[in-house]
Amino acid sequence: MIKNSDYNYSHQIASVKAPVTSTEATTAVAAETTNSMSDRFSKFRNPKPPKQNSQSSTMARKSALLKQSLICSICSILAIYALFNSFFSPTAYYLSDSPEKQTENILNINTSSSSKKVKVFMYDLPKKFTTGIIIQHAVARGNKDDGNLKYPGHQHMGEWHLYADLIRPEYERNGSPVLKVDDPDDADLFFVPFFASLSLIVNPIRPPGSADSVQHYSDEEMQEQLVEWLEQQEYWKRSNGRDHVIVAGDPNAMYRVLDRVKNAVLLLSDFGRVRGDQGSLVKDVIIPYAHRINVYKGDISVDDRKTLLFFMGNRYRKDGGKIRDLLFQMLESEEDVVIKHGTQSRENRRAASHGMHTSQFCLNPAGDTPSACRLFDSIVSLCVPVIVSDSIELPFEDVIDYRKVAIFVGTEDSLKPGYLVTILRSITSKQILEYQKELKKVRRYFEYDNPNGTVNEVWRQVAQKLPLIRLMINRDKRLVKRDLTQPDCSCLCTNQTGPLR
Repeated sequence: MIKNSDYNYSHQIASVKAPVTSTEATTAVAAETTNSMSDRFSKFRNPKPPKQNSQSSTMARKSALLKQSLICSICSILAIYALFNSFFSPTAYYLSDSPEKQTENILNINTSSSSKKVKVFMYDLPKKFTTGIIIQHAVARGNKDDGNLKYPGHQHMGEWHLYADLIRPEYERNGSPVLKVDDPDDADLFFVPFFASLSLIVNPIRPPGSADSVQHYSDEEMQEQLVEWLEQQEYWKRSNGRDHVIVAGDPNAMYRVLDRVKNAVLLLSDFGRVRGDQGSLVKDVIIPYAHRINVYKGDISVDDRKTLLFFMGNRYRKDGGKIRDLLFQMLESEEDVVIKHGTQSRENRRAASHGMHTSQFCLNPAGDTPSACRLFDSIVSLCVPVIVSDSIELPFEDVIDYRKVAIFVGTEDSLKPGYLVTILRSITSKQILEYQKELKKVRRYFEYDNPNGTVNEVWRQVAQKLPLIRLMINRDKRLVKRDLTQPDCSCLCTNQTGPLR
């Protein structure tokens, strides 16, 4: 059992007050209009009396009074209408805000209604697929299941934060783009809370031949069992899994069964280990690594950052990450560059945190796959990322212009002697401060524990997939046969062969 108290979520409820000036101005205009029109018609009420009989004079006075009453009534109605709009029209609450803030508030109003939110049902999976994996991870490291175990911190713990979000009471999820529902018949999407990334690392690395080298837990078996369970579910069968959401943050997560779940919306760190017929930006969502460096609490500054370029991480990587060793060889001798080899440990994280907080630029070369957690450590440190990865995919690019927060250098260019440091030294202090300002603006997108941070942004991205998911479900229903060797123009994993039903 996991104590939810270990994961406290702070929520901010913004109270909105209608500006008095707007209402007073509206009332003043209405009153001025009434007085002005009354003055004009006073000329008709008090003209010089013509020479006529008393009956005509009486009728004229009655007509003038009738007109005056009618005009006053119209002005009163307009004034009431203006006041009503001031108090009840959503945009009236934000007249004193900036245009950007007005747009944001209007969007919040439009999405706050539960009826407009995308409805998500979370499967009640057997315990072995969720909290059971946490227990297995702890037991494999010599800890006992004392009922106080919690999800261990690591770079792919986004799967935990999404699960924790959906187990909270709905009233605590204020501001979420999705609505959690308890009846699967009401759901638009189905969330599968399998801890795939944690499952990969349950068995610790032990020296060959040691007494504890026998593995008692199999991630591959767990993947197979999960898919077998899903394939028995009515709602999976109904859509062939297209309206299901599965987190596979680690590049190797779900690798054994990926072909069987590829129709689902996959939440991935990148496409480094995913084939083109298994994943795409069209149907899937890129999610950030969980940062492992402390968030920088200071203000933007260049004076407090004496190091030009900083990197601390594993020097030796596979595939595209082999560039790290070449960059080490080139940069180690640079006077104002700190580049160190280091693996994940508390001591190394403290050293990396200090290094990032005191550096102007942070080097972000590819890892075993195009992305790496260091990018997100850099962002929360306000250390301008220098990204050396030609095929990287980045989270939330529909709302973030990464050119404003990071510097991109091609792999070939980065290996030219002196090229990288020459570029960085040419960037002025003023430009660095501009980068830091933008980093501070977008930092919340990469904070999983921020109530208005990563989790809500991931759900927003997922919710945007719904119209396309419905299109593909309905399309599959009417197709009779598909015979393709390559993905078709939909780019939605439709390169299957043979009858569909």
